[in-house]
Amino acid sequence: MTAQNKESLASLATRALGDLGKVFARLAPGSEAPLVDAIVAAKRIAIYGAGREGLQMDGFAMRLFHLGLDVHVVGDMTVPPLRSGDLLFVSSGPGASNIGDALITAAREAGAKIAVVTAQPRARTPSRADVVFHIPAQTMADDQGGQLSVLPMGSLFETAQMVLFEIIILALRDRLGENAETMRKRHTNLE
Repeated sequence: MTAQNKESLASLATRALGDLGKVFARLAPGSEAPLVDAIVAAKRIAIYGAGREGLQMDGFAMRLFHLGLDVHVVGDMTVPPLRSGDLLFVSSGPGASNIGDALITAAREAGAKIAVVTAQPRARTPSRADVVFHIPAQTMADDQGGQLSVLPMGSLFETAQMVLFEIIILALRDRLGENAETMRKRHTNLE
């Protein structure tokens, strides 16, 4: 049994929240502004992420929908074509996504703007974006050696994404003149 397995849930949670707090402490004030601006300016938004990052992107897409935006998750059968004035938003925590790169090529050829959220802003996939949002958190690209998060693999990045996206929704809500009630009215009634 490892030392971590002997820790209480409360102790592990405190360490994980500490790791998460350090990520947000490293974000520059106003660093979300280019991403918020790109989302507000977009006629239509398509969102892509793989694996656990994809789950966070799906949650963000849902909240953008609740704000009344024309948003779609890449891979769904109902995703319309992207054109000039649209935005493709790709998650690539470790900075290299073969599918993300292919989607960026197609979206760019169609005239869409590209945004990438990543922990590796100088890596291959984000280098192709118009807007890069850097979350300075551990991913599978750097989860060995040195000072590591108590959370495994890319969990710190993925958890930071979820919190960050909810904060960005608050900024967008204010910018778009929405509130909790207008958002709630767009929530599905089929659950």
